[in-house]
Formats: sequence, structure tokens, C-alpha cells
Amino acid sequence: MNWALLVIAGLFEVGFATCLGKAKETSGTTSTLWLLGFFISLSISMALLYKASQTLPIGTAYAVWTGIGAVGTVIVGIFIFKEPATFWRIFFLSTLIASIIGLKYVSNH
Repeated sequence: MNWALLVIAGLFEVGFATCLGKAKETSGTTSTLWLLGFFISLSISMALLYKASQTLPIGTAYAVWTGIGAVGTVIVGIFIFKEPATFWRIFFLSTLIASIIGLKYVSNH
């Protein structure tokens, strides 16, 4: 159950990073709404990370949480913000995904 919470927390991390990117691209009320989405996503992400870390090792939980956020944010950057999808970006993104999976499987919980 806590692994599922951790994955959801990581997805909300992607959400708050995406909201920051969209807030930067907009102005006025639209920017304010994206910033509101940022704070809501941030709060949910942190609360779920806290809950998951109650039974998972904090080092593993934090690394997986940031890894999911990093991978998801790069993917959002490529598809939503039109960032480059070069060979090396995809290569290192793949190694990050392998590392996240590896941490899950070597965890004692």
C-alpha cells in the first residue's frame, strides 16, 4: 500500500512541476490558477510522501519519489513544453528508470 502511495506522491510531484512550467508561460488570473495548482499538488505530494515514509526507509522513499518526479517531468517537458528528446536525454532517463525499479526491488519492505 505504501509503495502505491509513493508512486501517487511522485505523480503529484510531476503535477507541481508542470504547474510551475505553465504558470511561467501565462500571466494574470491564468498564472494564479496554475500557481494554485502548484500549491495543491505540492501539498498532496508531500503528505503522501510523509505517509509512505512511515513504513518505507526514508532514503529509498525519497529517492523513488524524486526519481518518479524527475522522469515524469522530463516526459512532460518533451511532450507538453516541446523540450528536445535527444538520444542522451532518453538514455539517461532510461538509466534513471532502471535505478528507481532497482531501489524498489532491493528494499527490505
